Amino acid sequence: MSVAEFAAANLSRATGAGLDPHEYLRVTGELADLEDWGAAFMRAARGHLGRAGQAATEISAGEHLRVAARWFHFATLGPNREQAVAAAEADTAMGRALDLLEPGARRIEGPGFAGWLRGPAGGAATAVVVPGLDSGKEEFHDVVDALLRRGMAVFAMDGPGQGVLTATTTVRADYHHVIGRVVDALGTDRVGLVGLSLGGYYVAESAAREPRVAAAVTVSGPFRLHWDALPPPVRELLARRAGGGPEGRRFAGQVDLSALAPRIACPMLVVDGGQDVIPGVTNGEPLARLAPRGQYLHLPLGDHLLGNVRPDWLAAAADWLSEALT
Repeated sequence: MSVAEFAAANLSRATGAGLDPHEYLRVTGELADLEDWGAAFMRAARGHLGRAGQAATEISAGEHLRVAARWFHFATLGPNREQAVAAAEADTAMGRALDLLEPGARRIEGPGFAGWLRGPAGGAATAVVVPGLDSGKEEFHDVVDALLRRGMAVFAMDGPGQGVLTATTTVRADYHHVIGRVVDALGTDRVGLVGLSLGGYYVAESAAREPRVAAAVTVSGPFRLHWDALPPPVRELLARRAGGGPEGRRFAGQVDLSALAPRIACPMLVVDGGQDVIPGVTNGEPLARLAPRGQYLHLPLGDHLLGNVRPDWLAAAADWLSEALT
């Protein structure tokens, strides 16, 4: 894939995550080779770190740090010899941003997870935002902010093989064990889950097996994966995150909700897009139909992660989860 094709394929994802489209087009337009992706994005991130250091107010500094965290995260999505460094820098920048903008935010870590708990303390409905195969807690600011505006406490997390944990852990299909430890650490007896891309599978699997999941939203999540049907770039990425080709194939074979969906007792909203092209993800209707309390929102123009149709689903999904939890 050429650098122009890769940049175009990730445009709606980048802008949906909050990167300025003009800056994204400028940075990617200057790339002569896809191998330069990581270095270019890390330079852009460090530019925002510099602006944070020169900012006149803590608000401006915090906002630049949040943007830097996004650029560092997106530096991990293409070729990058310093992937682990970029993921760690994204984590650090987000922590520094929250220190300035939301000093009440709490870092919470445990076996196989790390993240930030934001929003009201004590008694508020709690939502957990679960990223996908190559996403992380720094990517979905708009999802987190939408939930915070509706009065929820929100834990944005990295799990095994995700974000800041990519260098030290590998993906696991029995994600409900991770969610169980997260709920224990949060000290609550019920949570709502929002999962994006592969995180949609993690959320549905957890909703079927973890009784403290009170409501769940999946966005562009797979219903069933077949290793041989996956595009080569997805297979290569999955192999890296799983620890090797055989491990990736084994993991893909475990991603199957056909037997688990009828066991999901909580309300579930399934959201997907008609322009999604990833095999196994292109149709979420079976999950919504098989889950006893499932609802289906299909957006014909939406691509993977629905970054190109944010107004058509984000507010509605946030309202739905808020109502389901309260």
